[in-house]
Amino acid sequence: MNIAAAGTTDPFVHPALFYRDEREYLAGVVPFVHKALAAGEPVAVAVPTENLRLLKAELGAEKAVRFLDMREAGRNPGRIIPGVLRAFADAQPPDTRVRIVGEPVWAGRSPVEYPACVQHEALINTAFRGRAVTVLCPYDTGRLDPQAVDDAYATHPVVVDAGSGREEPSRRYDAEGVHARCNAPLPPAADAVAHAFFADVLGDVRHFASDAAERFGLVRSRLDDLALAVAELTTNSVVHGGGSGLLRVWAEDGYVVCEVRDRGHLADPLAGRRPPARDQLGGRGLLMVNLVADLVRVHTGPDGTTVRCWFAL
Repeated sequence: MNIAAAGTTDPFVHPALFYRDEREYLAGVVPFVHKALAAGEPVAVAVPTENLRLLKAELGAEKAVRFLDMREAGRNPGRIIPGVLRAFADAQPPDTRVRIVGEPVWAGRSPVEYPACVQHEALINTAFRGRAVTVLCPYDTGRLDPQAVDDAYATHPVVVDAGSGREEPSRRYDAEGVHARCNAPLPPAADAVAHAFFADVLGDVRHFASDAAERFGLVRSRLDDLALAVAELTTNSVVHGGGSGLLRVWAEDGYVVCEVRDRGHLADPLAGRRPPARDQLGGRGLLMVNLVADLVRVHTGPDGTTVRCWFAL
């Protein structure tokens, strides 16, 4: 397999690897890792638990490979670019090609998680444009819904069949269109408690959110994460979103969900996914929310922005 960015001079390469079983998975991923090691290129493997065990057994105690369990590191797809991909790539020497195996979509992802996964895959192309990075994304075509495979064609410029080794440019590639499609209004929630806020009541609204989440059963350790997320989002609303907003909190399918709406607009598609420069003042609010929440979904448009966060009970 000789993955290349077909039809472009961009050094960034983002192929989808379609596999049907363990044999094809190993046939597609292991040579990719070996090629990186042979070239002295930094390589990371971030895949779900079961595939991580499979690759560790095949590769052995290879200390040069950075292994990550995507079920933990990528539980929230919004944290994968800053917390997994960029965290690894940015730590490597300049002018060195970096190779990463990243598997953010697996059978069992919930319907509410899946759109965030697709949006993440689309945004990888923006996040790494112009960089000497290859991110190989395996897709289990035997277990995933056909829609996931269709979406992989739209979010990856190159597709590889692990069984045959054949690679080709995707004729359905449309990452910007996918991102726009995923930026859809979030479905309404029933039985939420609500609190309008502005600058003078930010402390009150944070306590309101924590009290509501505790009544819904959120454990103490996660209450701190939720309070931090609410503080960051409401402060952003006051500073950048028109000076006020509305907080809503409810319980849903084993999660406490909090939502902040305001009149602001997020123009940067990578907002919350772009690690800030060390000397940058501010700009970490939505990034912090992505790092502490189990799932984050965002809808933004001319009429305002909604950020919804999930915290597992």
